Amino acid sequence: MSFWNTLPKPFFALAPMADVTDPAYRKIIAEYKAPDVTWTEFVSADGLYHTREKGVMTDEENPLVRDLGFSEGEHPIVAQLFSSKPEMMAYASNLAKERGFDGVDINMGCPDRSIEKQGSGAAMMKDPETARAVIQAARTSGLPVSVKTRLGYNAEDIDGWIATLLTERLPALTVHMRTRKEMSKVEAHWDLMPRIVALRDELSPETLIIGNGDVKDLDDARAKVAAYGCDGIMLGRAIFGAPWLFTGRKPEEVGPSERLTALRKLAEEFGELRPAKSVHILKKHVKAFITGWDGATEFRSELMNAMTLPDFLAVIEQYAGAVGSAV
Repeated sequence: MSFWNTLPKPFFALAPMADVTDPAYRKIIAEYKAPDVTWTEFVSADGLYHTREKGVMTDEENPLVRDLGFSEGEHPIVAQLFSSKPEMMAYASNLAKERGFDGVDINMGCPDRSIEKQGSGAAMMKDPETARAVIQAARTSGLPVSVKTRLGYNAEDIDGWIATLLTERLPALTVHMRTRKEMSKVEAHWDLMPRIVALRDELSPETLIIGNGDVKDLDDARAKVAAYGCDGIMLGRAIFGAPWLFTGRKPEEVGPSERLTALRKLAEEFGELRPAKSVHILKKHVKAFITGWDGATEFRSELMNAMTLPDFLAVIEQYAGAVGSAV
């Protein structure tokens, strides 16, 4: 029995988002309230494989391995990996097991062209045979192996692609309710979820179906489960500027002081856990955290102009007094 069998119904998951749900931000989220299951950012299994024998780097010095870091408060946590090469996926999955992860998830939906050129991400939808081989390779670690994908490549392909994945009897399948071609340019097709659930019931009744796409908050997540019948919901963009998302708090319940405190803590954790990364990654969070009060626009501008992490933190400290002593 894996952790997938112990989750509540419905359950709520944190989506993998590159340079957003990194170890630093996930640690802050978990300190507020961890989701029922957490995904890491996706990590290249090929990269992990090719750096395995570089003795000049310890695990802590290898940026790819550092991306597989997590805090104890994040369990159960799933390492999301991508590769089209079974040997490399097997290596990465076993590494995830060694590092204490509860499961492995394979990204078969990312539309980034550089990922697709490797035969990975959304390109897997065009090569079901390789997709199956990669799943089997990941299972050599003994960890439960799930998949995150989309409805299809150029068009909805529930009866083809989704059915293929369900025949693998996965413990969980996450479906972003758009095709690769649609990217995020149209509304998610939640009306198609009942078809996926029905197909699951037919082909793999034990597989948990997780819906993803355009979910605003926990209330919206619960409503979608009730309306469309999936087992869980994965929340992605809703986490921007809201590490308290899984507490159920609304944006209007969180004042400027707490927002600023959370952003400062995120910056500090970023410096500790991702020292090789540019401060520009942090700037993805600025607009979402610093909004909704007089002077926020000017403050955002100063943060966006910061060129180093110390500069970024200095701007926060300079502004702290203006939003109250609670900071």
